[in-house]
Amino acid sequence: MGFWQIGTDVLARSRFVVSPLAETVACLSALGGQHARSAPQREWLAAHRPAFDAHYAGDPFVRPFLRAAIRPGWLADFLVIPPHTPGETFSTELARLRRTPDATARSHLGLEGALPDVLLADGLTERAGDLVEWVWSHLVRPGWPRLRRVFEADIVSRTDRLSTGGWAAVLDGMRPGMRWLGDGRLQINTYDYAPMDISDADLLLIPTTAARGWVGWEEPPRSYSIIYPCTGWLAAPTGDAPPDALARLLGPLRATVLTLLATPLSTTQLVALTGAGLGSVGGHLRVLLDAGLVTRRRSGRSVLYYQTPTGRAVTSPNA
Repeated sequence: MGFWQIGTDVLARSRFVVSPLAETVACLSALGGQHARSAPQREWLAAHRPAFDAHYAGDPFVRPFLRAAIRPGWLADFLVIPPHTPGETFSTELARLRRTPDATARSHLGLEGALPDVLLADGLTERAGDLVEWVWSHLVRPGWPRLRRVFEADIVSRTDRLSTGGWAAVLDGMRPGMRWLGDGRLQINTYDYAPMDISDADLLLIPTTAARGWVGWEEPPRSYSIIYPCTGWLAAPTGDAPPDALARLLGPLRATVLTLLATPLSTTQLVALTGAGLGSVGGHLRVLLDAGLVTRRRSGRSVLYYQTPTGRAVTSPNA
């Protein structure tokens, strides 16, 4: 099995970030069809594959590239360079990918002596960058605001867990094959790779819609990343949309907040899921508390809100 030796200072410096490039590569992996697909990816493919197939019909580069760069147990390193700072834009991440020399990118495909001629020609990185940019611009960016809220809600959920269970609770099982082994050892997959000491590196944790996720690194700088599947229960608002009558009575956002609280959530999670401001969500929570439709309890350092029996009756009158 492959594992990383992680120092306590690395964990102290580590941070969760959202990466547009990582999600675009996750979508490319779904389009390539050689990796397992998550439920969100299958839904995304149904909506967007026709546009992708139509745009790249007859293209001599795309299919061979996807088969070589994203295959079972393998993802080309130059596609998964970790962000250098939190909040990087897609254009910043893409520019870093495009700076990869062709020879380096070709070596990252890991198929020396077995590459088709189209991948041996000059311009490999440029064409790969064009493909990544098109998928982002046409297929990922239109839905990015919602995806970003989903990923931010996942991050809130995991940082809540960190405050109550420590890093072992957060990292153990974060992605398939990953386990916290203790003594600073993190099993990152079940492959027979040599251990890696990242005791003096930066570590980023990045949610995507991928079914399994992957790890990435860049040296220099000493930067490592774990790309993991977004928590499923936050992938969409819990329960059904607010009934129309409830939305008319309470207002759309207040009705949405009440409906989401079928599952206990913190104020920050509600902000991430709804896209509304902290003050707006907090104001609606105060009204719902005063009306006896929600209640709250403390969980570690967080305060979680959830429906009272009256709130459940209001949101599900036929239940």
